[in-house]
Amino acid sequence: MPRISLPRNLAIAYALLVAYACLHPFSGWRESGLPLFDYLVAPWPKYFQVEDLVFNVLGYVPLGLILAATLPATWPRLRMVAVATLLASLFSFSLETIQHFLPSRVSSNVDLGANIVGALLGSLLGARWGHALFAPRGGLSRWRGEHVIGGHTGDLGLILLGLWLLTQLTPDSLLFGSGDIRRLLDIPPPLPFSPERFIGFEAALTTATVVAVGLFARCMMRTPGPAPIVILLLLGIAAKTLAAATFFIPPDPLAWLTPGAERGLAVGLALLAAALLLPRVVQHAFAGTALLTATALVNLMPENPYLGNGHTLLNRGNFLNFHGLTQLVASLWPFVALAYLSALGLWRGEHLDRA
Repeated sequence: MPRISLPRNLAIAYALLVAYACLHPFSGWRESGLPLFDYLVAPWPKYFQVEDLVFNVLGYVPLGLILAATLPATWPRLRMVAVATLLASLFSFSLETIQHFLPSRVSSNVDLGANIVGALLGSLLGARWGHALFAPRGGLSRWRGEHVIGGHTGDLGLILLGLWLLTQLTPDSLLFGSGDIRRLLDIPPPLPFSPERFIGFEAALTTATVVAVGLFARCMMRTPGPAPIVILLLLGIAAKTLAAATFFIPPDPLAWLTPGAERGLAVGLALLAAALLLPRVVQHAFAGTALLTATALVNLMPENPYLGNGHTLLNRGNFLNFHGLTQLVASLWPFVALAYLSALGLWRGEHLDRA
């Protein structure tokens, strides 16, 4: 496996996410009649939001870091920084130019400049610490080699876990909830709301998802230790807390902590602890079953009555693009995860017990 396999795969995956966020909703393509590159010399916008600047800077920091880590370790750091920043800048320039053909988007030299600043900051970090993380003897690569299955299969599993964490940054979804194709297709809920029904569905959904995500992570790991799974679930809770604190007005970090979520966490962690004692093949099957169950539940349950209870969802600037991205990933994640589990089972077959 090439040394740069993981950072290269991460760079591709992250670039696709950025492209989706920048070009969402991909509709109404047209030629505006204005000069294509006029945005490069446009004056400072009359109406400007600091949140947009922060989003654009922070959004390109990881891309700059990962791109720097994909470059040869023998290069001087200044060269790595320059090349990584240039690649990210060209990528941002391409997306801003494509936005010219979307009526819902506005090409902006301010966005481009913020993206370049973010890419520069990320490439400086990547040139300094990127290879230490991703090198064969680096901390991340050493941990990956010891605990995660090898090759692109392991890389894809790690990317899927990262995407699951991204889904938790959707503030107006239930804790760990994903696979909601009703929202994606604008389908009304099939069941009417009642407090008992909703709490029961939410508890069952949280339980199934805790088991599913925990066993999904276990299936792609070489070692049986529970620590990475616990850390993953804690990161998921932290991401949901951050989203509720950042994107709700007024901020409410614990908006996700509903009665159903509390019960589901308690029952789910107990079931996951028991499931981790099962043989690997059984865990693999149980992970797929739990994913299917959670996906069915999230599409059957009534609307969330807690959303909007004294809170307003941030509804401006680049948050709308980010929100569209997280909603799409959340809707599709369990289906991709199921395909991954199926392919992993077919590919590994009898070797699963030895992984």
